[in-house]
Amino acid sequence: MSMRLPAQQRRTQLLSVAVEVFAERGFHATSMDEIAEAAGVTKPVLYQHFPSKRALYRELLDDVDAQLVNQLVEATSGAESGRERVQQGFAAYFRFVAENRAAFRLLFGASVRNDAEFAIVAERAIDRIAALIAELIDIEAPAGHRRVLAHAIVGMAEATSRRLTNDDAEDDPDRLAGWLAEMAWFGLRGVRAEEPVEPR
Repeated sequence: MSMRLPAQQRRTQLLSVAVEVFAERGFHATSMDEIAEAAGVTKPVLYQHFPSKRALYRELLDDVDAQLVNQLVEATSGAESGRERVQQGFAAYFRFVAENRAAFRLLFGASVRNDAEFAIVAERAIDRIAALIAELIDIEAPAGHRRVLAHAIVGMAEATSRRLTNDDAEDDPDRLAGWLAEMAWFGLRGVRAEEPVEPR
């Protein structure tokens, strides 16, 4: 028998449980019965909050997206230099992954890539993160150029983050942030706004 919680608290608890179950088993292999059981509630209680498994998964993706973006904004808003913004942005990203491994797998895993609706949500999240990063790239280059560089940085962070989601990974988020921030910072310093010169 589950303890009766206020509606919003119960909803938060269900999301927290569902992200772990979905991350472990994938969208299609997970049933609402399994989520209800893991949360210690009946299936009708689960359906009171989420009309379908798809609606629940979609809300989880939106929730993870919002959490990650908020952490990046919070981490970079207090930085006093471009170099510090790059460092703090990577650190916030890797800390989020280290502390929310299931959430990261949910947003960037196979279930998302293999479903058209979920893929749109994930791509929108990546676009939002890239737009945020593009604003932080302090170089003399057009907005479109900075947006492409921002997507490259997001891809670099996503690929590196997969190390943190391995059970045997021992990488420290701040150490990873230092390594990638250094590469990104000095790489961005070398970017020129004009068209590249063809090699002779």
